[in-house]
Amino acid sequence: MKVTLLGSSGTIGRAVLRELRRAGHVISTPDRHTLTALDLAGEDAVISCLASRTGTPKDAWFVDHDLNAGALKAAQSAGVSTFILLSAICVQKPRLAFQHAKLAFEEKLTQSGLSYSIIRPTAYFKSISGQADRLREGKPFLTFGNGTLTACKPISDEDLATYIVSALSDPAMQNKILPIGGPGPALTAREQGELLAEALGVTFRTRSVPPGFLKVIATVLSAVGLREKAALARIGHYYATESMLLWDGMKYDADATPEFGSDTLQAHYQALARGEVVDDREGHAVF
Repeated sequence: MKVTLLGSSGTIGRAVLRELRRAGHVISTPDRHTLTALDLAGEDAVISCLASRTGTPKDAWFVDHDLNAGALKAAQSAGVSTFILLSAICVQKPRLAFQHAKLAFEEKLTQSGLSYSIIRPTAYFKSISGQADRLREGKPFLTFGNGTLTACKPISDEDLATYIVSALSDPAMQNKILPIGGPGPALTAREQGELLAEALGVTFRTRSVPPGFLKVIATVLSAVGLREKAALARIGHYYATESMLLWDGMKYDADATPEFGSDTLQAHYQALARGEVVDDREGHAVF
């Protein structure tokens, strides 16, 4: 197929690009600076891995909504048949600007008339690997509360990329919203820390951080006019208190959260400890 991949410079975008090449597709990779003049004539499908780097309101609405909306309009004009969107599982309980921006575009996509797949992954490996250096230095693993407030089924870049690309040819994935995690079981923050300490060969110790501390920071920053930094603190609080699992309207349901792939967080941590991988976390880590 002729596929236009948006967001190919990001971590997941790069993995999707590798998978598209492996599968033999013909790929175009425009950067976000050229999306306002996007020409999709002759393309069969668009895969969008666009995502704001900060999650702050201005950036989120521009990238997660406006750039995607422009690409969707170009796809409709060019007669593209398929649009695959990388979204996020956290939009199930929206409280933040980037979540509302993603949902607003999801709505446009579902009403577009194109065949669509909206993929909502759980946590990425890199987003929960940020404390490796702390543990190497003998410092305690930081947790919010007792470390069991939240859980996730983390998924690797490669497994997620395989899942995304499979939506091009799998009718069962079309015209659906698809929450997806990696192979289970769901892991709490404390269990993630235990796996990381084991991989690094260090004694596991914890230090608790009250989640409300981030709300206080957000309130103070907002009061002094630092709205973007306040937004980042609110994002941190959200991830400190909400699980990245399927929400059934009453609770997070680990058992009902779909699983895909074979890469495990434990194996990733072991590779990280050996220096075989380096996590480019950008703005994706709480710590």
